[in-house]
Amino acid sequence: MAALLPLAFPLPASDGERGYRLLELDGYRVKWGEQELGVGANVSYAFADETLQFDDARNCRSLTPMNALSAQNLPRETLARETAAAFRVWERAAGLSFHEVDDARDADIVLGAQGQPRGRAFTNVSYASDPEEDLRAIDQALVCLNPDHEWKVGFDGDTDVYDIRYTLIHEIGHAIGLDHPGASGQVMGFRYTEDFAELQPGDLDGVRQLYGRGADEDRSVVRVKADADTLDDATQSENARTF
Repeated sequence: MAALLPLAFPLPASDGERGYRLLELDGYRVKWGEQELGVGANVSYAFADETLQFDDARNCRSLTPMNALSAQNLPRETLARETAAAFRVWERAAGLSFHEVDDARDADIVLGAQGQPRGRAFTNVSYASDPEEDLRAIDQALVCLNPDHEWKVGFDGDTDVYDIRYTLIHEIGHAIGLDHPGASGQVMGFRYTEDFAELQPGDLDGVRQLYGRGADEDRSVVRVKADADTLDDATQSENARTF
């Protein structure tokens, strides 16, 4: 049994001053691994290498290979690198370990292009039914990007074109159990922005409540972009777009 929820639409924060909101499906909080808050997890991921159908999914029902995005001057190697970097951001922030597997059918998180393009990016989360637990275990997550939209690598101040790594960090946040805390101020905010280049305090507090602290627990921020130090005021934008 699985419960599904669309994750790409604005949701009100239940406790805005915390700066984060844990994802709830059918009233249950969800996470990977042991059904206990603060305990880490080992999660696998893979890219769809053929068209995959998930008939019970509300989002990402049809996933196609990422090659659909590669036509936009994003070679497969670049997509793989940016995806791995996005997973590392969360891995360094909390007690999470991610590893890539070859077969999407064996993966916990499956990434691909949308077979039926809409919006920008979506995540679908399903959980295993366990009537004995209030905290449910995620059993699969799907992340899908719209191949009809233009994508880029890095911030340049143009918020009409989304940075692929920042977008993936946001969607992976949903895939591991975080929701939108509000419009902005955190990477998990529902508006795309280039105003900051690292996980914000609310992002860190939320993921650490779910999985405990990671290898970088002494750092106050975890960088989203390895080249963030090269950004100047001219590349930062006050505009934002929903995703």
